[in-house]
Amino acid sequence: MSKEIEIQVNSKFESKFLKGYPLINKDMVHNVAVLKREGSIINLIDRNRKFIAKGYYGIQNKGIGWVLTRNKGEKIDYLFFKNKIQEAIDKRQSFFNAPDTNAFRVFNGEGDGIGGMTIDFFDGYYLLNWYSEGIYSYKEQVIRVLDEIMDYKAIYEKKRFDTKGKYIDDDDFVKGERGEFPIIVKENGMNYAVYLNDGAMVGIFLDQRDVRKVIRDKYANQKNVLNTFSYTGAFSIAAALGGAAKTTSVDLAKRSKSKTIEQFSVNGIDFEQQDIVVMDVFDYFKYANRKEMKFDLVILDPPSFARSKKRTFSSAKDYTGLLKDAISITEKNGIIVASTNNATFGMKKFKNFVDQAFKEMNVKYQIKESFGLPEDFHTTKDFPEGNYLKVLFIEKRG
Repeated sequence: MSKEIEIQVNSKFESKFLKGYPLINKDMVHNVAVLKREGSIINLIDRNRKFIAKGYYGIQNKGIGWVLTRNKGEKIDYLFFKNKIQEAIDKRQSFFNAPDTNAFRVFNGEGDGIGGMTIDFFDGYYLLNWYSEGIYSYKEQVIRVLDEIMDYKAIYEKKRFDTKGKYIDDDDFVKGERGEFPIIVKENGMNYAVYLNDGAMVGIFLDQRDVRKVIRDKYANQKNVLNTFSYTGAFSIAAALGGAAKTTSVDLAKRSKSKTIEQFSVNGIDFEQQDIVVMDVFDYFKYANRKEMKFDLVILDPPSFARSKKRTFSSAKDYTGLLKDAISITEKNGIIVASTNNATFGMKKFKNFVDQAFKEMNVKYQIKESFGLPEDFHTTKDFPEGNYLKVLFIEKRG
């Protein structure tokens, strides 16, 4: 890369960077106009021109770049990427050796020292996720690292950036032998069909692994289960394999039905014995109330933000209302699994949403257990926003 560019930090943010905060936001620095080419190396300096940290310029929805090192003399080169990726892989040896799981995260962005990039593993296939043009400019170094230190069937990538912040959909294959999709991966002994060549989504969210396992092992047996915002039905699969009396999967996307049927089928489950409904979840709640339907286990895992023809949903504003809808169709002593991946608020605020919803419904509750990101989604205490996942198992008491 070319000459390193000095960027002065706004004085009120100096201490934040000195304490280890890795994300560079536009309002945290001066003279942003000098940054022209994404991927450029930035030296953050204080008001006295003293070095604070070194990072790269890359525009994504979270900010304009990431800190990579606090060592002024460290070069951001092949060796830098090799050391970071090797360290991440070493931390995950238990996953590589697991007999019943072969899909997990190998490298988790800023949690492993390089914000804006993640690497997932799917039974010998590596999937690189690039969140800015800046980090994408280092693709050759990353591929070279994987070539040197890992055996693989193939490498795929997702470029999750463009001028409008939308996914760039082009040929996701990078190198190796092209996969025959779907590939069937294992997660705690459960099967999931995965597509690495079919747009931004691959068919399963790896960060919910622990939640799916506890649903199967502890909460599903003989229960009538409702899985809302069901996507490809991964929670429904876990519930069915856990002995659920019946599962109902509801999602607005038309392709969710065929995808969910596929997931049931690769697990040897008769999908015709399950309900798979293509419908707006909020309309389904109204339908269920009209029909006086009740469920023993209701799973809520909405997107942080979603827009349909009828409504706009924001988890930061509308989760309490969503919970009230769920409470209304949950049996007494039933369980609501409330989940959010919204990084703009923490667990304390999320619990406040729960408390508000149950109080407004005049219903008592107990939080049975909570979950965050699984072990392979390594985070850093210096960036609490990176620990985005919040899941609560809530018992409806009355």
